[in-house]
Amino acid sequence: MSLSTSKTLPVSDLRPNVKKDESEGTPSASSSAQPHLAPEKPFNKTFFQRNDPKMARARITYIKGYVGGTALVIVTIFAVFSIYWGALWRIPCRPLDTWIVDFDGGNVGLAVVQTLSTMSSNDIQWATIPASQFPEGIDQLAHEIVDEAAWAAVAINIGSSRALEASLLNPNASYDSSSVMILLADEGRNENAYRNLIRPTAQTQLDATSTIFAAQLAKQIANLSTLPQLMAMSPQTVVKPISYTIKNLVPFSQPVATAATFVGLIYVLILSFFIVVNFDVLILIRKMIGWGAREVSGLEKTLTYRSIVTLRLISCFIDYFFVALFYSLLNIAFKLDVFRNGLALESVITILKPRFIPFFMILWVIANVAVCVYPIDTLPRVYRYGYAAPFYNVSRSIRTIAFGTKNNLALNFGVLIAWVAISCVTLPIFQWYSRRKQIAEAEQASKPREVQA
Repeated sequence: MSLSTSKTLPVSDLRPNVKKDESEGTPSASSSAQPHLAPEKPFNKTFFQRNDPKMARARITYIKGYVGGTALVIVTIFAVFSIYWGALWRIPCRPLDTWIVDFDGGNVGLAVVQTLSTMSSNDIQWATIPASQFPEGIDQLAHEIVDEAAWAAVAINIGSSRALEASLLNPNASYDSSSVMILLADEGRNENAYRNLIRPTAQTQLDATSTIFAAQLAKQIANLSTLPQLMAMSPQTVVKPISYTIKNLVPFSQPVATAATFVGLIYVLILSFFIVVNFDVLILIRKMIGWGAREVSGLEKTLTYRSIVTLRLISCFIDYFFVALFYSLLNIAFKLDVFRNGLALESVITILKPRFIPFFMILWVIANVAVCVYPIDTLPRVYRYGYAAPFYNVSRSIRTIAFGTKNNLALNFGVLIAWVAISCVTLPIFQWYSRRKQIAEAEQASKPREVQA
């Protein structure tokens, strides 16, 4: 009876209590003999916890990261912010070119040219241009100003001397001294230059010219026999014999254009940044929209080099197209017709990674904005890079479309297309470099497993 029972027992039951196969998931006797360590209780330590090596290492890591990040921000302040400060601290660095054109050819024109040409300042610099260069008169001169041959021009109207002399001899109650000179300028080209440099300086100098001429004329007509009659019928002929009018050839007539030509460009770049970076409420920067999508889906490490480059190019073009479309629709909704900017971030994200992209964005914004506030002509020569900057060319395009300033759309769009081409070329290069690093890291990570096998 006992023999038959022993034969039916499983072989495993007859074995001593020894370590079982780990594949069965059963703990061994040796492992069960070890004391069970309870998980460490969270939220129970202070920053300066004593006699705790783990906390000491964490404290050192935290301080290094925090101090290093702060140092990087400080470097950014001095290295990047100074670009914008430098563009504004000495405005203007060079005076704007302005013209004096004497269509009169008489005593009035000669006196105005002689007086005004000596009044060049740090803001504007007068140059005398022969009237023979404008056979079509003031209309041709105005066209040249809009065509950006100069920033402004003062024209002495034809027949001004004859009109003044006639009013002195035969007092004319309707004599209008403001018809003697006309200041031509283009606000749409750069509203800051027009409002802060050209118009106030030119007005001051033209007022001074009028005062000087009036004083000289008063001496000349002091003994004029008809002076009492002249003062009674046409006092303005004596008190203010010459004056001027201002003709703003291209008014900056739509205040909403400021959003599209300056501040809005910053917003567009931020929108482009959102395509690359997704902000988390609790963590400043957490994941890229494009980068995060590739990481979460696993495509970043599963697609071939050719496939991932194609994916990135196509996806970013689709994203930017819709950003541009809806940004333009916003402008149209507020009665303005315009465009947009953005692909460089998609390329540099491959090299800089999410951690350093904010610093690149600050550099990109400030380098672009610095050349859009005031004319590049008034800035130090180092800012000449602005002629090739995306913001500058977008702003110029918008001004042409919205106000009718000089049409350089072919050049402006050519520069923008060049930036797109640069981004499209650099993206595969940066992706190739990043993929090499990923392959090297994957091979390094697989080495220990190969040794164990």
